[in-house]
Amino acid sequence: MNWLSSIGSAVEFLFNRTGLYALMLLELLRKLGKPPWYGRQLLLQAEEVGVQSLPVVMLTALFTGMVLALQSYIVFHRFAAESLTGLVVSMSLVRELGPVLVGLMVAGRVGASFAAELGTMRVTEQIDALWTLSTDPFRYLVTPRVLAVILMLPLLTVIADFIGIYGGYAISVFLLDQNPTVYIENTTVYMGLEDFYSGLVKACFFGLLIGVIGCTEGFNCKGGAAGVGTATTRAVVISCMSILVSDYFLTAWLFG
Repeated sequence: MNWLSSIGSAVEFLFNRTGLYALMLLELLRKLGKPPWYGRQLLLQAEEVGVQSLPVVMLTALFTGMVLALQSYIVFHRFAAESLTGLVVSMSLVRELGPVLVGLMVAGRVGASFAAELGTMRVTEQIDALWTLSTDPFRYLVTPRVLAVILMLPLLTVIADFIGIYGGYAISVFLLDQNPTVYIENTTVYMGLEDFYSGLVKACFFGLLIGVIGCTEGFNCKGGAAGVGTATTRAVVISCMSILVSDYFLTAWLFG
């Protein structure tokens, strides 16, 4: 009967976390339209999410574009279709790899930070102390963080797209000796605005997932220091899994 108990525990955990995330999202939507909005906190979190994440995002995008160009050229060279390298690199980054990789990087960095910060505040009773100061901890702590991720992730995705495409261009032109005009023309002619916008839609949704999951895990943390570690790990793992799973459904909806 041990395996039945394990299955039951897993199902209970799944429904428990799903309910917590849904309640967090509903509470966020309910309080967004009412002041106070704590604009200073939003700017601070936007700087933390956006500016501080730029180095890892740019480095990831650059080498992803370079690897894509190298692998695509090797495959297309067998069919004498090397000119399609630029198109494949651009479409792959803009539609899929740009928002997904940025989402995963931000989930690992920011999602963990949200869970650790709020978890520490919860177990040290700092969140409870905010009520004594007539401050709603949800509005002050959660709302700016979630909004910051939703706003910053599309901007990071745009930067990652351009950096990745340039990385593919550099490898194709300077290392593989391809025609730079052909690379640029294939990138601009065959790629439409709907491809670019689809990546931004995905980035916004991924930002919502990261913010809600990270803040929920931290806001509902229990068990002292060990609980903070568990909440941080859970926030990163569930955020990354949610991004990969939702990416399939978003792709089927946007391009189906």
